[in-house]
Amino acid sequence: MRREIKFGGFGGQGIILMGNIVGKASAKYDGKNAVFTPSYGPEARGGAASSNIVIDEEEIDYPYVTKPDVLVVMSQEAYEKYAPSLKDDGILIIDEDLVHLKNGVGRVAKIPSTRIAEKLGKRIVANIVMLGFFAGVTKLISYKAIRKAVLESVPPKFKELNEEALEKGYKYGIKWREE
Repeated sequence: MRREIKFGGFGGQGIILMGNIVGKASAKYDGKNAVFTPSYGPEARGGAASSNIVIDEEEIDYPYVTKPDVLVVMSQEAYEKYAPSLKDDGILIIDEDLVHLKNGVGRVAKIPSTRIAEKLGKRIVANIVMLGFFAGVTKLISYKAIRKAVLESVPPKFKELNEEALEKGYKYGIKWREE
């Protein structure tokens, strides 16, 4: 059941937080084994960032992502850098307003996560919209687990906004699965 997941984007988009939340949701609330490995450039904001997560029912003997089953990208640079590593039958999840496909790689699931976040009033929750979409599309993590992990990972005064962002993304993901 080993699944390798990579989130990619640029610093300031919450890419590291996304990986942390997925790892926490998997291990703490869904009872699976998970390893989370962040990677980012020296720039605090604007530089390349990625999060790598391995999820498995069994003990994880090799903690690094080599060929992701799921690649979630929120910038063109991340798409160009990481798309070639996606497994042939993998799922590519993109913010359709920020990433423009150049060639077909795996199955593609698109969401306007930044636009949805802006409609909610805070562009900064685009990553949480994307997490909801990821959970709905892949079903690798239960909605209950990702919701708990999100709510314990965000500042208390923004819990309601983040919960709404997560739910909107998740519903979009479920709709994508049904198509």
